[in-house]
Amino acid sequence: MVVDNNDSTEAGTGVGSGRSLLDEIVRDGAGQMLAAALQAEVAEYVVRHAGDIDENGHQMVVRNSYHAEREVMTAAGR
Repeated sequence: MVVDNNDSTEAGTGVGSGRSLLDEIVRDGAGQMLAAALQAEVAEYVVRHAGDIDENGHQMVVRNSYHAEREVMTAAGR
């Protein structure tokens, strides 16, 4: 199988950009897997500490909400 890095219909991913549609698909998939892993880790942490109670009877570890979405830069790209 031959993959042409310049064969893309996505805006900004064509000739000269060095990114192919396949690269974008892989990057999106990796991002989704990372997000799922982080969500699972947070959920496990909250469950593990569900019994931690302060002197007033309140849970010490709770999930309040979500932070604003942001881009993360790695060696592989955004």
